[in-house]
Amino acid sequence: MSPFYLARGASKLVRRINSELSVELKILSEKWRLLLAGLVFQYIHGLAARGVHYLHQPGPTLQDLGFMILPELGKERGYISETLFTFIFLSFVLWTFHPFILHTKRFYTVLIWRRVLAFLCASQFLRIITFYSTQLPGPNYHCREGSPLSRLPPPHNAAEVLLINFPKGVIYGCGDLIFSSHMIFTLVFVITYQKYGSIRFVKMLAWCVAIAQSLLIISSRKHYSVDVAVAWYTVNLVVFFVDKKLTELPDRSVGSTSILPMSAKDKDIKLKEENTRLLNGNSTDSADWRSRTQMNGKHTENESHVDNESVKT
Repeated sequence: MSPFYLARGASKLVRRINSELSVELKILSEKWRLLLAGLVFQYIHGLAARGVHYLHQPGPTLQDLGFMILPELGKERGYISETLFTFIFLSFVLWTFHPFILHTKRFYTVLIWRRVLAFLCASQFLRIITFYSTQLPGPNYHCREGSPLSRLPPPHNAAEVLLINFPKGVIYGCGDLIFSSHMIFTLVFVITYQKYGSIRFVKMLAWCVAIAQSLLIISSRKHYSVDVAVAWYTVNLVVFFVDKKLTELPDRSVGSTSILPMSAKDKDIKLKEENTRLLNGNSTDSADWRSRTQMNGKHTENESHVDNESVKT
């Protein structure tokens, strides 16, 4: 390919990214509060996990069906589970930003992350309650009796607690067992792609990867089987109920721009249009119109109609 076409393609890509960035920044200026709260809660969750490490009491590993069936990966091969989780995490993040590059723009990145963070925070809140309610002896090699990492020494000052020693403090944590944080992220990501993704093969592959991640977590002895099992039904239930409370994302494929912040001039124009409709006896919201059919002198609503909703804070 000639340098001319390469430069032309790069120029188009830059314009597309700049255009998408301007739109996302407009949405971010209106929808930043929930995003910020979700990010802050990630730190709170990490702080809670570090706090329970101080309470952890190492002891004999509990009897576990998964441990009986699946061989232990051991210290040398424990990285396999973390590698797969890193792949899942990075793949999802890249997918949420694909509207900046590809033409298939089915959602806004800011709005999808608001939704994802809401799912994560609700699940992590329940997780904090459960692992503080009962501390189980950690099954991982660094949490067993005799390991210097199984218990944290009493902190000398508040900074030792507030600085959660990321990422070492997360990788070598103990006591935050029921239920698995890795499975929270994995299932939230897979469920989100199942709903808003467009490639059927990737959806099937994502669920297979989630199952593989579950088995690897047990094989690496990062969690008991109950931690993984509880995560599977808890996260799905959390997503189901939280999803009911959140307004549905607008489908960009139909050119919906109703969620974009309007200037004062645009608001005045819209207000005048609504007043005109009222004077003419029409509804103020075109989305309220439904196609109707006349049967025996009566009008019935077409049940196949789908309302287009806009996301509101």
